[in-house]
Parts: sequence; structure tokens; C-alpha cells
Amino acid sequence: MPAAYEQYLVPVVFRPFADDLAARASALRPRRILELAAGTGVLTSGLLAAVPSAEVTATDLNEAMVAFGSSRAPGAVWQQADAQRLPFQDGGFDLVVCQFGVMFFPDRVAAFTEVRRVLAPGGRFLFNTWGPIGTHAFGAALQAGLERAYPVDPPRFLPTVPHGYADPAVVAADLAAAGFAVEEQQELTLEGRAASAADVATGFLTGTPVRAAVEERGGGPAVRATVVGEMTARLGPGPVAAPMTAYVFQASA
Repeated sequence: MPAAYEQYLVPVVFRPFADDLAARASALRPRRILELAAGTGVLTSGLLAAVPSAEVTATDLNEAMVAFGSSRAPGAVWQQADAQRLPFQDGGFDLVVCQFGVMFFPDRVAAFTEVRRVLAPGGRFLFNTWGPIGTHAFGAALQAGLERAYPVDPPRFLPTVPHGYADPAVVAADLAAAGFAVEEQQELTLEGRAASAADVATGFLTGTPVRAAVEERGGGPAVRATVVGEMTARLGPGPVAAPMTAYVFQASA
């Protein structure tokens, strides 16, 4: 899964937003950065380039992602960690960053409280979340393909998890409950570019938890063909470009 995620999804879906977060991080001039849910290291690499003087610690709950990411961004210190029980001392970081990871935290207020604990006084928490799935053209096309392939019981991972924390007011309230003050909140739409809709379909179907949901339903070549057909019909043949909307938050401890 990490290899498929890195090959087909990172350049198209995640790198544009990683570049944005890295630039925002650089403007804060941190000395000690902690990254949560670092995945295969696309933001980690961006942080190392944008803030070369900072010490970067990259973490992920998934051991396979940590192993893969550490090979992609060896300039950071990598370790497995649960965001709700961070294995770091109080006040050890100036900046905590997280790209499209907070949606996966089972208890977001608990995780945000841990983030605040490991931040030095005045430290910042910088992260992004996806908007509703309808604002993400690739995700919406993929979900339409799944619903066409499984009209009775389609996989609902995309709308309920990655795009399930899409109300900025709810995110801001969770931050306040953890003791943060929201300094900045921005809706950001960027464009993703892929060689084909089929490549994006491959990324989602083999490099994310959608894979398990499809396999549970007896997925096979016919399902992939249906999804690719629907995505191509919506996005076009050949090289494709599509808008993706996210919310960016910066909060102070």
C-alpha cells in the first residue's frame, strides 16, 4: 500500500498541499518540528527543504509508513507514534504539523490536547483537513465509480473518513476544547494533475483503505474497470487536472 500511495496519489493529491504547509511552516521559523501522520514523507521532505535549520521528528501510527517514509526523507528522525499518546516530553517542540491526518484520530480533542502538551508556550499547531467530498473532483469521481460498481452497498471510506471532518466550525471547536486559540483558518483550493484517471483510480484502489473495502465485497478486474470508466467519463481521457479543496488551520498553544 505505501508504494502505490506514493506512486499514484502523492504527486497528484498530496504534494500540492504539502508545498503549501511547508511554506507556512517556514514563515514561523521553528527550531523543533514534530510531524504527525507523516505517511510516506511528502510533507517531511518539504519541511526539511523549507526549514533546513530545524530538527524534524516525523511520526506515523502505521509501521509500514514509517519504514517507507524514513527511506524517502532520511533527514528527519522517524518513529512510530500514536497521536493520542505521544511519546515526547512536555514543551519539546515549537511547531507540530499534520497533513490530512487529524480526520483519522478516533478522539480528536484528546489528540489535540496531546499536541498542546508537547508544544512549548506560544508554539503553533499547523494542519489541514479535506473539505466535503464534493469539493474534491478526484475523490468525488472515485466515489461515483464505487457507487456504480456497488449500487447496494458501496464503500463509504472516502466520504466518512478523509472527508468526514469537513466542518471548519467543528474543527475550531475541537481546538478550543483542547486549549488552543485559532490564529488562522483558510479554505484553500489547489489543482491536482495526473497522467490519467486510471492512475488515480489505481492509487485509491490499491494504496488506501478503499482496497480492503473492495476486497471484502469481492472486488476484481470488473470493479476496477467500472471505477476507471466512471472516473474517465467525469474527468476526461489522457492527462487530467482537477480542483481539490481543503481547510488550513494554524492554532497557538
